[in-house]
Amino acid sequence: MISRIDLRGNALPEGGALRDLLPRAEFDVEAALEKVRPICEDVHHRGTAALIEYAEKFDGVTLERIRVPAEALAEALEKLDPQVKAALEESIRRARTVHRAQRRSEHTTQVVPGGTVTEKWVPVERVGLYAPGGRSVYPSSVVMNVVPAQEAGVESIALASPPQKPRFEGDTAGGLPHPTILAACALLGVDEVYAAGGAQAVAMFAYGTEECAPANMVTGPGNIWVAAAKRYFTGRIGIDTEAGPTEIAVLADETADPAHVAADLISQAEHDPMAAAVLVTDCAALADAVERELEPQVAATKHVEDRIKPALAGRQSAIVLVDGLEQGLKVVDAYGAEHLEIQTADAAAVAGRVRNAGAIFVGPWSPVSLGDYCAGSNHVLPTGGCACHSSGLSVQSFLKGIHIVDYSRDALAEVAHHVVTLAEAEDLPAHGAALKARFGWKVPGQ
Repeated sequence: MISRIDLRGNALPEGGALRDLLPRAEFDVEAALEKVRPICEDVHHRGTAALIEYAEKFDGVTLERIRVPAEALAEALEKLDPQVKAALEESIRRARTVHRAQRRSEHTTQVVPGGTVTEKWVPVERVGLYAPGGRSVYPSSVVMNVVPAQEAGVESIALASPPQKPRFEGDTAGGLPHPTILAACALLGVDEVYAAGGAQAVAMFAYGTEECAPANMVTGPGNIWVAAAKRYFTGRIGIDTEAGPTEIAVLADETADPAHVAADLISQAEHDPMAAAVLVTDCAALADAVERELEPQVAATKHVEDRIKPALAGRQSAIVLVDGLEQGLKVVDAYGAEHLEIQTADAAAVAGRVRNAGAIFVGPWSPVSLGDYCAGSNHVLPTGGCACHSSGLSVQSFLKGIHIVDYSRDALAEVAHHVVTLAEAEDLPAHGAALKARFGWKVPGQ
């Protein structure tokens, strides 16, 4: 059901050579880019009409308009299962608690008497948020996108999610995003919602349409077409990351419970047939026990043939055997998992030594599923090894740092000769002349 990679008995290579030994899904964003380019440009030129056509082509629904009416949001919240509503409210409360603490304050540094540099933080003016709606529906992603944007102080927030086919005859929610997505938006106070999915939704936010004003930034997970569209528009808009297939890596030793490890691997595999489930361990007995656990647990759950079995059997998933904890840490740092569980003795200390992970889950009582919904952390995280240079979504994602330079005449005079010297060393004499003009062309100190 899942393959093995045995790295025992050998010195591990460094850098890219080690990464190449580890399992990873094939995710060719560059190839997808050529397919989304005409879609994006069609939305640019035809706006809402193009979005309506793509909804029929890709989602199988006929729309008259893209924006979700306010009454549909209110109705979705009114009809929401009370238990789901309570769970979403708790998820929102915990996410706000964590993200509110991430706010940054303005800071002024006095470099010299009369010379200061202030860094102030300004929220992005308008953002477009994306909530997937393909194989599964993710109201949790609405929470994870909206809360940090709101806590950052973003004034204009719009959200897009794919329109759904009618679920039964006379279904008035057909052609709209899933009702639970709409209810989550209503709970969060987001009233600008669009029935648009895939690359065309990103294009709508990037270019704007008759119904939707252009955004400065687009965030949120999605499929390869969403990732490709984000790459296409990078430079025109800000993005969070090009999200690839979801990943879990578990670093475990002989103290880990194989039933817990197997359950956590399966929990990630049920997302998608390209989802990655990786166990890194120095305990062959644990590896054997996890394999034995997988079969009955997989048989007892849902989405087995279309998602879980292909994900576990795919090249992106494996049990990786290592010689010890040091090797295990080296492997998980090279892998840079979206989600990394530490199920070892003294798990907190081991977690403190990890450099590369989107989020780290410490010990047997902090499973990835908790982070997906109610830990308070954000589940929009870097994939594909990008955790070696990128972070998950946070309040900082929606803030811009601006330096404010304020020097008096005396403070400028003190350093002017250094500025002129460096300008002339770079063969940019006009830079130096800008200072000379302020001092009658005779710079102090020269």
